[in-house]
Amino acid sequence: MASRPPDRDTTLILYEYPFNERIRTLLRLEDLFDRLGFFLRHSEPQCHHTALTTLFEILDVAGRADLKSDLLQELERQRQTLISFRNNPSVEEETLEKILKDIELATSSLVNLPGRTGQHLRDHEWLTSIRSRSIIPGGTCEFDLPSYHAWLHRPPEARLRDLEAWVGPLNPLRDCLRIVLKLLRDSGQETRIVAAQGSFQQMLGGKSYHMLRVILDEDLGAIPEISANRYMIWVRFTTQDGGDLRPRPFESDVPFELVLCNL
Repeated sequence: MASRPPDRDTTLILYEYPFNERIRTLLRLEDLFDRLGFFLRHSEPQCHHTALTTLFEILDVAGRADLKSDLLQELERQRQTLISFRNNPSVEEETLEKILKDIELATSSLVNLPGRTGQHLRDHEWLTSIRSRSIIPGGTCEFDLPSYHAWLHRPPEARLRDLEAWVGPLNPLRDCLRIVLKLLRDSGQETRIVAAQGSFQQMLGGKSYHMLRVILDEDLGAIPEISANRYMIWVRFTTQDGGDLRPRPFESDVPFELVLCNL
């Protein structure tokens, strides 16, 4: 889930649903990189602790052996498609060339990344000891990891230098996945829909999509529960009322925008 800047007097909220495991992995990594960036911008020891544990999560998700090759293949496919639009009068040449340059730079950086993604973290003995304890609730307390406790009490600038050194080799992966997701999101066209009594179905006729986006007014209090495959999408809206926060069916009509994206 991510917020989208409002383009009218309402505050919009965006929900994205991946149709396959590859896009699911990219969305998870994007969310983790965004979280990592947020906590790196703060200097408190607790923030740097969260940044480090988020880095370990990125390492787990990015450990898929074929992730790097998948991204490179997709970027090359998109590059070839975009090249075909050169000299097209309906395409802004400057924007096209910028996208192609971004793809070239990101691809080159990822190609030059040696070995398995995140291998520099796996080979770091001290980080490995922190990682193994971080999966245990409360496992990074000072009596379990005094050296980590000491690191958290180092000056913020010193901790940040360490974190940036550990994160740096993963930046090419971050840049590539963001380009792929941007191209995917830009491929969709918004359709205004009204879910009668909080439910909407649409047949897809076997047409393949990679991601579905639902955009609605945050003030409605409606929460989409999405099911989708190559044949049909089903969006059921719920709401949270009462102290238990348990989702309940949303029984009124829900206006929203539907975007189907495909690379």
